[in-house]
Amino acid sequence: MPAGYFVTGTDTAVGKTLTSCALLYAFARAGKSVIGMKPIAAGCENGKWMDVERLVEASNLSAARKWINPYALVQPMAPHIAAEQAGLVIDIATVQRAFQVLWQMAEMVIVEGVGGFLVPLDDRYDSSDLARALKLPVILTVGLRLGCLNHALLTARAIHASGLTLAGWVANQIDPHMECQAENIRALQQRLNCPLLGVLPFNEQIEAREYAELLDISQLLIPLPNQI
Repeated sequence: MPAGYFVTGTDTAVGKTLTSCALLYAFARAGKSVIGMKPIAAGCENGKWMDVERLVEASNLSAARKWINPYALVQPMAPHIAAEQAGLVIDIATVQRAFQVLWQMAEMVIVEGVGGFLVPLDDRYDSSDLARALKLPVILTVGLRLGCLNHALLTARAIHASGLTLAGWVANQIDPHMECQAENIRALQQRLNCPLLGVLPFNEQIEAREYAELLDISQLLIPLPNQI
């Protein structure tokens, strides 16, 4: 079994944090020691990076924030722009070192990406390069809304082109008024060559711990092909 998974999304604000936290709770229920990582967080609310806070809450191990979240950017914008405004350069090697620390601590590290799979990190690298550097299989969060089929299939193609394994996908019903949701899910099941791990219904009252019960992680508890 891999030491972790990289959670990406079809776009920003499609539920990567929700998926990541639900996975953490699900693996913990399966008896694993787990910790969440958000290498790059962009957007501070009242002095806190809420995605990071949620991952910490869903983990059953503790670690220093500098390992969980090496880059905490204040502005809620594309990471390369937020980093430039903060006078920082995002260094993938720094993230790799932090991941190695967490990997030594936990049986399972869930790494939540930033933005979409190809969002730039600087003038040269993007989020796909970060996933490649960590050598983790990828879990795709698909935000169910108009246009999600194209977004999901393009993202899956980019993941495969990066030489990474698409280990599974999660359908997140971010638009409660979307028509033909079942038909869209069925279309992706036919086209994405990986298991559907679960469908997360739109419900602002449900916490990630409860969503964990909707995920089937059985296929994530078996060995996967070697990464690059």
